[in-house]
Amino acid sequence: MAKKPKVTINDIARLAQTSKTTVSFYLNGKFDKMSAETKDRIATVIEEQQYRPSVAARSLNAKSMKLIGVLIGDITNDFANQIVKGIDEIAKTHNYQLIVGNSNYTFESESDYIDRMLSMGVDGFIVQPTIQFKALIPKIRANGKSLVFIDSQTDMESNAWVKTNNYEAVLETTFELVDKGYNDFILLTADPSVLSTRMERSRGFTDALTIREQRHRTHIVDYDMSAEVIETSLNDMIDPNRKTLIFAANCWLLGNVFMAVKAQSEKIPEQIGLLGFDNLEWTKFASPTVTTIVQPSYEEGKVAASILIDKIEGKNEMVPTQILKCDVNWEESTQLKS
Repeated sequence: MAKKPKVTINDIARLAQTSKTTVSFYLNGKFDKMSAETKDRIATVIEEQQYRPSVAARSLNAKSMKLIGVLIGDITNDFANQIVKGIDEIAKTHNYQLIVGNSNYTFESESDYIDRMLSMGVDGFIVQPTIQFKALIPKIRANGKSLVFIDSQTDMESNAWVKTNNYEAVLETTFELVDKGYNDFILLTADPSVLSTRMERSRGFTDALTIREQRHRTHIVDYDMSAEVIETSLNDMIDPNRKTLIFAANCWLLGNVFMAVKAQSEKIPEQIGLLGFDNLEWTKFASPTVTTIVQPSYEEGKVAASILIDKIEGKNEMVPTQILKCDVNWEESTQLKS
């Protein structure tokens, strides 16, 4: 059987008895100068022909591709999923589509994705950047593309960004944990120098404990470090004569840390406390339940998309830098008896 010829934008224009430009305007959501009759006629033909426009066709005679490049450090966790969902919600209301990339927090991947997304004609970027990403900003600007950082940023100046109050949230939560009675503190974190978010969390934790004159240690954890290796490291650091609070500063790290201390669950929370970030999809149902600092990740995504589209369309109605507030979900893992 011969393969059915692919329907093109020219075919839609001919069948709808209108111009190619008018069909392109329809595909890009530009209806303000289009009659209801023409709009309905094009819609009917598209449905009858089961037409799915290519990116190139959609961009024909359009000032933009209606594409947003989204680059996330690790798309496997719920925090990242909620960010992308938030971005997508706003993008859809403005007839934009997303191209999503996973950088694994490496500059090499960031650079490769930026090059490929630029070649696809994206109108702008929402990026969770490593500190090194700063080197790519001139290329993005030279191509006339807008950029919004999310969750982390390369610096606090000259760029639009949306983040949460990581430093203040960790600082205040750590003060409360000292007040609860913990007197020994361990920070488990991936390399803080890679992301500004990690730096803020680490500094919030250590600043609070320095102010309160509490003993604390920092242990750098590799991304692929197993729960068994973490358990061995913690056993060497935990003093059985002190009330130890363990802070897992990264979303992806908390699960392995929980499994590492699970073997000593009878000591939680009276001798060992556990604090993490996000992961509400399981921390509320774990045994014991786990206290976490929770970021409004879905809202972060929505705000970042709103800022970017505002920049792309030149409206300048959005505040270009915004800090959203974290909440603390207090659970059993830190509920010391008074």
